[in-house]
Amino acid sequence: MEAFAVPGLPEIEAGDDLAALVANRVSLREDDVVCVASTVVSKAEGRTAALSDYPAGPRAREIASRLESVTGEEKDPRFAQAVLEESTDVLMDAPFLLTETRFGHVGVNAGIDRSNTGGDDLLLLPKQPSESAERIRDGLPVDCPVLVTDTSGRPFRHGQRGVTLGWAGMPASRDWRGEEDRDGHELEVTVESVVDELAAAANLVSGEGSGGTPVVVVRGFEFGDHDGSQELYREVSGDFVRQALRGWSYEGR
Repeated sequence: MEAFAVPGLPEIEAGDDLAALVANRVSLREDDVVCVASTVVSKAEGRTAALSDYPAGPRAREIASRLESVTGEEKDPRFAQAVLEESTDVLMDAPFLLTETRFGHVGVNAGIDRSNTGGDDLLLLPKQPSESAERIRDGLPVDCPVLVTDTSGRPFRHGQRGVTLGWAGMPASRDWRGEEDRDGHELEVTVESVVDELAAAANLVSGEGSGGTPVVVVRGFEFGDHDGSQELYREVSGDFVRQALRGWSYEGR
């Protein structure tokens, strides 16, 4: 398996055809997985915004004030308002905003970016990343999977890694349950999130900051003879970390 960046992509603007831009630069194969950073998907879909688009309401002003008191840094309540409007649930409001997006991803600030925005104040995540992935896939000359990726932090560990927000053309996970290990023991709980693993591999190539390589092709990945699962985001009822956060308060910590 190998991973390489698609070379020579221009600065993406609203209305750009990402599938055509990729296909014009790489001869794709059916064993490719095209990993597209959510930043360029958002730009192509016009998901940029100005802070002035989000006049702060009472809850946003309260959250911004709370964050200022905890961090000692000035916080713009309009940004808090944008996060609230892009979220369906607030899991934590200090020392940072941890929220659930409208498509189920849990991340800091609803994934709203203030870097590499193309000159705008804010870059919002795609509204429905799996639908975005399907549209890109439909535009490619070869039938290969497409992942819409992002980076996010991890509980219990320092640093960030690539994750998949939306996918098309492949299952989200390899389901090993019912198969046996080398000692003949049946696997009971192992479900491997291959779309996240591919996103992490792609992020090693695309990098962060000003690299300008937002699309990576992973070539030669084999799913193997396993059952597949489309489940990626945990349901609230089975997400014990989220349930614990509901009873957690920053005060006194």
